[in-house]
Amino acid sequence: MLADPTRRHILDLLAGKGPLTVGQIASEFPHLVTSGISKHLMALRAAGLVTAARRGRERLYAIDEHAMTEALRPWVANYERFWSAAFDRLKTLSEQTDPPR
Repeated sequence: MLADPTRRHILDLLAGKGPLTVGQIASEFPHLVTSGISKHLMALRAAGLVTAARRGRERLYAIDEHAMTEALRPWVANYERFWSAAFDRLKTLSEQTDPPR
C-alpha cells in the first residue's frame, strides 16, 4: 500500500496542507489523469488511511490520524530504541548546570 510513491506523495500533501479535493491533489501530479488519482485515493480509503467528506459537489480528502497511527505503530516501535537513547542523552545534557565544552 505505502510502497507506491504516488500514494506516499498524496499522504505528504494531505499531511502538509490539510484536507484537499481530488482536483487539488491531481494538480500536484501533472503527469497523471484525475481518474488515476481517484483510484489511489480509493485504495487509501479502503486501507482506512484517508477519509472523504462531502463539501457541496466535491469530496475533501484528509488523513485519518487514528488509523495512520495504528497502522504505523508496529513499524515505528522497531526503531523507537534509536531515538529513545538520543532523547535520554539530550535530557541529561539539558539538566547539567555547566554547558558541555
